[in-house]
Amino acid sequence: MTERPIYSSRIIDTFIKYIKQKYPHIDTNEILSASGIMPYQVADQGHWFTQKEVDRFYDEILKRTGNKDIAREAGRFSASPDSLGFIRQYVLGLVGPGRAYELIGKFSTYFTKSSHYVAKRIGKHKVEITVTPYKDVNEKAFQCENRIGHLEALAKMFNYRFPAIAHPECMFRGGSSCRYIVTWQESYSALWKSVRTYFTGFLIVLFGLLSFSGHGDVAINILLPLSVLTLFALTLYVMRLENNELSTALSNLQDSSDKLLDQLNSRHNDSLLIYELGLAFNKKSDLDGIFREIIQAFQNRLDYDRGLILLPNKERTVLSFHSGFGYTPEQYSFLKKSQFHLNRADSKGAFFVSFRDQKPLLIDDVESIKDNLSQYSIEFAKRMGAKSFICCPVVYEKQSLGIIAVDNIRSKRPLLQSDLNLLMSIMPEIAVSMHNIMLFENKEQQFRSIIQTLAATIDARDFMTAGHSERVTKYSVGICQEMNMSKEFTEMIRVAALLHDYGKIGIRDSVLKKQGPLDATEFEEIKTHAIKTRQILEKITFEGIYKNIPVIVGCHHEKWDGTGYPLGLREDTIPLGARIIAVADYFEAITSKRHYREAMSVEVAFKILLDIRGTHLDPEVVDAFSRYYSKNMGTLLHPNIQETIPSELSNPPTHN
Repeated sequence: MTERPIYSSRIIDTFIKYIKQKYPHIDTNEILSASGIMPYQVADQGHWFTQKEVDRFYDEILKRTGNKDIAREAGRFSASPDSLGFIRQYVLGLVGPGRAYELIGKFSTYFTKSSHYVAKRIGKHKVEITVTPYKDVNEKAFQCENRIGHLEALAKMFNYRFPAIAHPECMFRGGSSCRYIVTWQESYSALWKSVRTYFTGFLIVLFGLLSFSGHGDVAINILLPLSVLTLFALTLYVMRLENNELSTALSNLQDSSDKLLDQLNSRHNDSLLIYELGLAFNKKSDLDGIFREIIQAFQNRLDYDRGLILLPNKERTVLSFHSGFGYTPEQYSFLKKSQFHLNRADSKGAFFVSFRDQKPLLIDDVESIKDNLSQYSIEFAKRMGAKSFICCPVVYEKQSLGIIAVDNIRSKRPLLQSDLNLLMSIMPEIAVSMHNIMLFENKEQQFRSIIQTLAATIDARDFMTAGHSERVTKYSVGICQEMNMSKEFTEMIRVAALLHDYGKIGIRDSVLKKQGPLDATEFEEIKTHAIKTRQILEKITFEGIYKNIPVIVGCHHEKWDGTGYPLGLREDTIPLGARIIAVADYFEAITSKRHYREAMSVEVAFKILLDIRGTHLDPEVVDAFSRYYSKNMGTLLHPNIQETIPSELSNPPTHN
């Protein structure tokens, strides 16, 4: 026996509506709960149930109602206006019951996948319908009764009377199929049309007889006015019946069209969501960017009032709020302080269970699970005003990466199984994007730590220059920010600045740490560190934004007027990155203590910078550094420097 879903939730929904109308004292939620069916699954027209679930449901309603005919009655009810039954939206756009019965095999697939339907017209008002269950399906007798109720309802929907249904062959009486012979009478309007036609014929015959018998005056003076009035009344009545039937058909056709359009719009919207997320994820290289796109897409494309993203810490001991939408400022403040523990095996919180078990959850009533929640979770739900919600785990290769949760509190739109299905359909793409970015960020962190270590090896050779590379890096990044350089360019300069002196690893200690001025030979040896740096770094495979680092660091001692080394480049022929590092390097060097001199004051250092602005150093870069340092002097001063920048130097002239 199959365990695949084969019965539309609309069948169960019809039973529920019928029970609520005929047995208002029966709690339908209890029936669903005992059947293992959730209310949101029934409310979702896209959800399907297995044979076992339907069997349990029928057993429960039979036990509680005691009505052995309830399956057939519910089938009839499925077409009634009171039920807004699912059959109505498929058949009421048709001309009449004959065409509806002929097409029953087509629209039956919308609510059952258990059987094959074949319909054959065998008379003007008669059709034979054969229903054969698929081999892996084990239907029950009540479902045959339910089918008969549906077949009866078809004719009734067109304002016809209930049809007569013969059931000569039944699979529950030894047959291989269920065969139904459906016979229906004319509609009321057609019946009264026939009455009008016969009455007209009768009048013609009567007038003829009276005329031949010599009573023509009676026919004209008495019968004719009465006949005209009667025919007029019959015609009005027939027109009224026809208009009512046409109005009903048009109304239901409009209802069917509206529902179809709603479904098409919903599916189109879902497709756009998946497309937009995929497009956005391909352009993002950081987690924050990914989450911004998720939040934006959820707000634009999905009908949820609120949503949040929870991520685990590195130790995977707690889940914490990362981003969200739709919450009040007070709720945001509370969310940022909230944490959900992952190291408590006995926890029953929805976020913890979904994260641990890697399964989505749709909680349609927080009150119903209150007894299973911790006091913390109850308090959280109360503070958030949550009534129902969906939470979905983001899982990559059996590892949970986070939780995404949504709910509605303003629109009151119920959350359905289709909502959960849609969210879970986009979780894999979110998971892959998150994993790739996390992998990239881990590699980026490894890369940074290696670069930091390489820079530290140079500074470690001499305690006097300890921290030089880091301070030059800080100043260089500050200049980039002041010049509105891109994030990518600034990151490249950060790495280049950390490594700008790496070539000094090839300089002798006797020269590098000499107490006092260098002679000409020693100075020439020191100058080789720029080209050595480039040569060493060219052996590293720098890619993407980092590929220009060797050239940049090899030029950081070039001068604006062309008197620098090693190539004697000038002005714009010097890479911009090298010009930025040159200013940062020069300022850090003269404001730090060296073996051969004391540190210069900030005041003196800036006077020197202004003196060589436009000769040794790029004037625009000097101006940018001056502005940057002025804004940040409270945090960026060298530890040994206490002076501040004089006011006349705080806003140096701008280079034109």
